[in-house]
Amino acid sequence: MITGELRSKIDAVWNAFWAGGIANPLEVIEQITYLLFMRGLDEAHTREENKANRLSRPMERRVFPKGMDGIGANGGIAYEEMRWSRLKNKSPGEMFKVVSEHVFPFLRTMAEEGTAHATHMKGARFTIPTPALLAKVVDLLADIPMEDRDTKGDLYEYMLGKIASAGQNGQFRTPRHIIALMVEMTAPTPKDVICDPACGTCGFLVAAGEYLRDNHSKLFHETESRDHYHQEMFHGFDFDGTMLRIGSMNMTLHGIDDPDIRYKDSLAQEHAGDIDKYSLVLANPPFAGTLDYDATAKDLQAIVKTKKTELLFMALFLKLLKPGGRAAVIVPDGVLFGSSTAHKEIRRMLVEDHKLDGIVKLPSGVFRPYAGVSTAIVFFTKTNSGGTDDVWFYNCQADGFSLDDKRNALLPGEKIGPTPGHRHAGHFVNLTLTEEELAKNNLPDIASRWTERNGAERERPRTAQSFCVPKADIAAAGYDLSINRYKEVVHEAAENRPPKVIIAELKALEKVIAEGLGELEAML
Repeated sequence: MITGELRSKIDAVWNAFWAGGIANPLEVIEQITYLLFMRGLDEAHTREENKANRLSRPMERRVFPKGMDGIGANGGIAYEEMRWSRLKNKSPGEMFKVVSEHVFPFLRTMAEEGTAHATHMKGARFTIPTPALLAKVVDLLADIPMEDRDTKGDLYEYMLGKIASAGQNGQFRTPRHIIALMVEMTAPTPKDVICDPACGTCGFLVAAGEYLRDNHSKLFHETESRDHYHQEMFHGFDFDGTMLRIGSMNMTLHGIDDPDIRYKDSLAQEHAGDIDKYSLVLANPPFAGTLDYDATAKDLQAIVKTKKTELLFMALFLKLLKPGGRAAVIVPDGVLFGSSTAHKEIRRMLVEDHKLDGIVKLPSGVFRPYAGVSTAIVFFTKTNSGGTDDVWFYNCQADGFSLDDKRNALLPGEKIGPTPGHRHAGHFVNLTLTEEELAKNNLPDIASRWTERNGAERERPRTAQSFCVPKADIAAAGYDLSINRYKEVVHEAAENRPPKVIIAELKALEKVIAEGLGELEAML
């Protein structure tokens, strides 16, 4: 966890950006991302130097070339002068000049080769307006212990949280505890190949990576599984250059060396190289959009003829998954009960052609303050041969936060999310919530009951918060997947007194009133 002191420093820099005229939180994070990338380059260069010195041989890979960069008078400046360790000690004016006139052109030329993150530096623009602000940001980043993966990961997550709090860019970020729930329920394994075709800041991929570190730490002991984790496991697509830069930096800071984070318009481009490739899809794709048929990938239109983006994404997930691959994806409620031919066909395919595992209905306030849309998480397995038997439903009514625009936490931080607990001496200590706390945070109950969906959960009545519905019932209901279609409500029988008793009471009251009126007339 980041400390209160570090959080205060970040807030101070954030405020300085705003005061300096940069009000868009995405731009703030992007600029900080560039500086973190510069620091990372210097650290990589230093490691190579140390290795060369230790082995008494030339450096295998120089991040910063020898010689001058050739920009400006006198042949420019030496590449060595662009290193973070040199920059941070320069005066604000000199630092500003070197970064704006030399470092950024170097970052853009570097993009021709190297990691996914370096590739996304092609469009790098330096927009920090003043030397004083640059110096302030560099001082902050210089104080952060970047050798600690958890600290730098949490730091970046804290900054990404500011995107959501700024409102207008909230669509780029799924609440972290909802991501954690989906990852916990799909339980990634060291052999998985994971994809998010609308990756944004890469929250799902980062969470999957953290889950594997926590639950399968031995995967780092063997070269093959370690290389798979760093180079072949994680795949994310987006068509926003800023998101690609931020997302790939998020992955890098969480210790994933070379993920496949690339530019791709998932709904418009054909998917030749990605068909049947992934064993796990985690996603929260954009809702409520429409595309012209001409602008939509033909291979998706072949699955379902529609202009609606949420249905096209469902078709895409089925396309990307290999047989046996599983998915956990967030959809607007309309996907579950929409009456159009395309809506019904997607649901029929999930139930009849593949294996629909479960539906978790989310509270409508989960995406506030920037969207009040009602949503659900759909869990399914691609089989191409059916397999749906009983579908598990859960009606989540509380996620640990208030469901208004403020989204205030209802419980302490360690009691939020699907696995309540905290780290102590490098180990995770689990906490058990009380009934009262579980009523405020249903997520641990969801994760627990999900594991019993093929056992005890099948015996639960449909009046309960979770229950199973046989495939035959779903087919008979026209493949409607809304929980309210199957949930049974218990009406409490009202106790009505016998009419004779009520009439007797009314006559007694009338008698009292008549006597009272008689006494009043006598007094007058």
